[in-house]
Amino acid sequence: MMSHMPSRQFERILLIKPSALGDVVHTLPVLVKLRARYPDARIDWLITPENADLVRHHPDLSGTILFPRKTYSHFGQNWSATVGPFRLLSAIRRNRYDLVIDLHGQFRSAVFTLVSGAPVRIGFDRPRGQTEAEGAGRPPGGGGQHGWTGAREGSWIAYTHRIPIPTLDVHAVDRYLWLAPMLGLDDRPPDFAIHLPPRATRTIEELLRSHGLGGKPLAVLVPGTIWETKHWPVAGFAQVGRHLLESGHELVIAGTTRDRPRSQAIIAACPGAHDLSGQTTVAGLVALIRRAAICVTNDSGSMHVAVAVGSPVVSVFGPTNPIWIGPYGQPHAVVRADVSCAPCYLREMRSCPNNHICMQNVTATMVIERVKWVLARSLIKTTSSMMR
Repeated sequence: MMSHMPSRQFERILLIKPSALGDVVHTLPVLVKLRARYPDARIDWLITPENADLVRHHPDLSGTILFPRKTYSHFGQNWSATVGPFRLLSAIRRNRYDLVIDLHGQFRSAVFTLVSGAPVRIGFDRPRGQTEAEGAGRPPGGGGQHGWTGAREGSWIAYTHRIPIPTLDVHAVDRYLWLAPMLGLDDRPPDFAIHLPPRATRTIEELLRSHGLGGKPLAVLVPGTIWETKHWPVAGFAQVGRHLLESGHELVIAGTTRDRPRSQAIIAACPGAHDLSGQTTVAGLVALIRRAAICVTNDSGSMHVAVAVGSPVVSVFGPTNPIWIGPYGQPHAVVRADVSCAPCYLREMRSCPNNHICMQNVTATMVIERVKWVLARSLIKTTSSMMR
């Protein structure tokens, strides 16, 4: 029965959202609202180790349950990868959660949910049909079939209560907050505050000083992303970088070790920029973006971090839908080409029959003009705050 849920008290709560970076940021408001609703409860978060620093220092969280997905992908190949999953499942079971909220909605997260033995297990309902989904900015003719439409891989079977999906035309943050009326959570604006360990900020300041930086406003380019089709061309990032240097900014390129080839290609075409790719942890990346006067990205986790920490951001979108996963509350931060085939949610270039025009048609001039506008807006906002 759903009627009693908003008034029901829970003492041991597990929130499941292991990755990715942007998805974890999107889930932070749920944590805050859960703590406000259940001030004395134990609230844990199941998360991958690489993302754990985003949440483990949050005052509303009791603890983290680490899910080393990369290690467990070698199941059967070594002792740790083989025994580890069973130990994790046993630990979840021992914690005797009375409420588990699975916002990941895949088979593996459903296994964690079911094994917990929690009497109340909440997740999204089964996927909406393709016809129902076409109202959410999807192109006609079946494009975008890989976008989110609901719980995947049969995971909804593990839930005792399913979050209804009244529409797909909604941002992921608001979609997660559909949980609120089920549990009687408050309707205050989402709180994205990220609480970092103090060492993260110190480490970034030391890293910047080691590169001779720190005297001018900092601009951060984050050109990498997991999806191949989300990559805006290197030449575009380099031209934007040159503009930022010429306008008096210090410029760094950030990202993971995987992003280093793109970062180095931008550096080669943008003398004066500094390559920090692969030199920061996730917490360090957050501290770096928090320090930035402007951040320019693709559709990536870094974009969501910038929104969460209040740093001005401009992001290039192509195959994905900014209505669903754009910078929350900042449509002005998005630059995209007006092409009929996007969004399509294709992950690999070989899948694109249109020569990736959704990204190729976004020019550096378009991005630079948006950077100028966002910086001017930020200056006005800062000046107004100082005069109050």
